[in-house]
Amino acid sequence: MITMTEIARLTNVSQPTVSRVLNGNQNVAPEIRERVLACAREHDYQLNALAKGLQGSRTQLLGVLVTDISNGFFADLTKQIEIEARKNGCSIILFSSGYDPAREREYLDVVRRYRVDGVLAVPIRETSTEWQAYVGKLDVPVVAVTRRAENLDSVYADHPRAGAMVAEHLIQRGFERFLFIGKEDDGKYVGFHQTMVAGGLAGRTGNLVYQGYMQLKAALRDWLRGSGGGRAAVFAGNDIYALQVLAALREFGFSVPEDVGVIGFDDTSMGRYLNPRLSSVSQPIERMAREAVSRLMHRMEAPDEQAVWDMPLEASLVIREST
Repeated sequence: MITMTEIARLTNVSQPTVSRVLNGNQNVAPEIRERVLACAREHDYQLNALAKGLQGSRTQLLGVLVTDISNGFFADLTKQIEIEARKNGCSIILFSSGYDPAREREYLDVVRRYRVDGVLAVPIRETSTEWQAYVGKLDVPVVAVTRRAENLDSVYADHPRAGAMVAEHLIQRGFERFLFIGKEDDGKYVGFHQTMVAGGLAGRTGNLVYQGYMQLKAALRDWLRGSGGGRAAVFAGNDIYALQVLAALREFGFSVPEDVGVIGFDDTSMGRYLNPRLSSVSQPIERMAREAVSRLMHRMEAPDEQAVWDMPLEASLVIREST
């Protein structure tokens, strides 16, 4: 296996700098840090930062990788994972990728170095071959949480079914044209759109990929002014998007839900105290965390088990004043 000294020679930096990078010190120029990490990845370097001399022994440490810890949903999920981990005598080490694939890879490298016993991960692109290749290098069990990942144990809410429930609710409430905010390959949109197609409303259903608040506000204004009138409803891919939609609608002078209905996803606490209070989809966070940690502990005990575990959980609609 390559050494720090060899990495220093190959990257033309000092050995102490290599050590700082590989131990997670951020006080290194980004270009140098990426050069060192790329070399370490290329040569499959692993630093056993917590368990030198303890080969074969457990660290009782679980890695938790989420996409955005500033999102209240992931904060709540992490809290429940920590509670379940402690019940099993484990601690967690938390990483937030910020939806940045490069940072996700970097944190997976850190997880390898810290020799955690297992990983609970919310992947950015769970179907990508790159993600699967990195996970395959971890040499510890991995359970995907909130997403269904190929060839991995997965615990997640059934997003297509949840999206379908939202569509049914909005149709029943008399809304006549619909906008989803999020990616087209999002399971929420898949179920939402399929239900609209089945109801003959495909032509009155749009999709907007989120690229920031100013873009959202401009695109929302254009959609509301567009042809094909009727009472409008917006299904936001998460509660953060929904709050921004509500802010834009207030600025435009629209009344919610009389003119435009709004429903979010995740049922985070902030939506419960708005005026009007936000309708949303609630995911079974406590059960998701409990099942994911339980499955990870099982994998740690039976690492050679071949069967992949797939566990979709049912989400529920929480209807409030915004729809």
